[in-house]
Amino acid sequence: MYFSLVAGFSLHKVSLCCCDSVVSAVLCVTVVQGQDGWGVTYTSTKICAFKGSTVDIHCTYTYPPRINDQITAVKETYWFTKKRNKEPVDLRTDSDYTGRVQYHCAENSCTLTITDLRESDSAEYKFRFITNQDGGCFTGSPGVTVSLLPVLPSVSVSPSGQIVEGSSVNLTCSSDANPAANYTWYKENEDSPKASGQIFTITDVRAEHSGNYYCECICVYVSCLLMSPPDPPKLPSVSVSPSGQIVEGSSVNLTCSSDANPAAKYTWYKTNGNLELQPLSKESLTFSSIQSSDSGDYHCTAENELGNNTSKSISIDVTCETYLSVSVSVCCCSSGSRCSRVLHFYSVTDFLKQSIFIPKCDSVTV
Repeated sequence: MYFSLVAGFSLHKVSLCCCDSVVSAVLCVTVVQGQDGWGVTYTSTKICAFKGSTVDIHCTYTYPPRINDQITAVKETYWFTKKRNKEPVDLRTDSDYTGRVQYHCAENSCTLTITDLRESDSAEYKFRFITNQDGGCFTGSPGVTVSLLPVLPSVSVSPSGQIVEGSSVNLTCSSDANPAANYTWYKENEDSPKASGQIFTITDVRAEHSGNYYCECICVYVSCLLMSPPDPPKLPSVSVSPSGQIVEGSSVNLTCSSDANPAAKYTWYKTNGNLELQPLSKESLTFSSIQSSDSGDYHCTAENELGNNTSKSISIDVTCETYLSVSVSVCCCSSGSRCSRVLHFYSVTDFLKQSIFIPKCDSVTV
């Protein structure tokens, strides 16, 4: 008796391991993560991608707007995977990525795009920025791990050709998954798996074994065995950087985060006097030069395909730095003659500092 076994393939299930966003960093000087507004936030810490495809890795970053009366300015931003002579190597200068990387950086955010992914691109990617402050260079660590998903697996039947009842048959499934994939075999129109492993062996072929078979390739990450099941966003938390008093003209960043699977998309709202909500931005909300008109209550929403959730409001109170032009007319006696001098002060602080140098006078008029 002769019959045939047809081996097919399917990639109808892929385990994507995208853990929650993590804020972590290492500064060139000794600081505590998040201290004084320093920080790097990656949208995802693990990304799966296909060989030959394109991947985007996104992050936002914060830093104190001023240190010791010096305004902080970002001088350089770049991504890296390795170091040379203990210094990170900018991907744009790394020969392994020539012509395949692009940076899309805006204020306080940067996206790395890698095209034509290769097996050697499986690595941990970190973002680094350098400021004009003494020791003010910062690296987000741990970074983002990119792993290649398997391409469509190839299958084979051994021995090939006609299969005789009672003989032994091997069905083999293979792919260039990185990290290594787990394989499961199914028979068409049957829900329960027939076998697991790269090779499915039928030692005593019978008529009921005839049919179409396919293998399923699953990309597995040991570090994510505790990955949560699909879940709508939890109650979002909001934070303001820098903390403390907010002075008009300074840089302020509002961050919204929520545990969700798949990852949530964020939208910020401001509540006006009529309690009507006006959407302002997505993800983090950055004011490069905040004004008193920006004062008010803000909240964010987190949403994925399973639902949405709204954070509690956070109040922003922008303090105006008051400048006062003061004209002081000073009349002084000197050797019996009278002279006058007009001093101008341009702020209350300046007046208080300099007024002690005003000589003794008959009268002082402000």
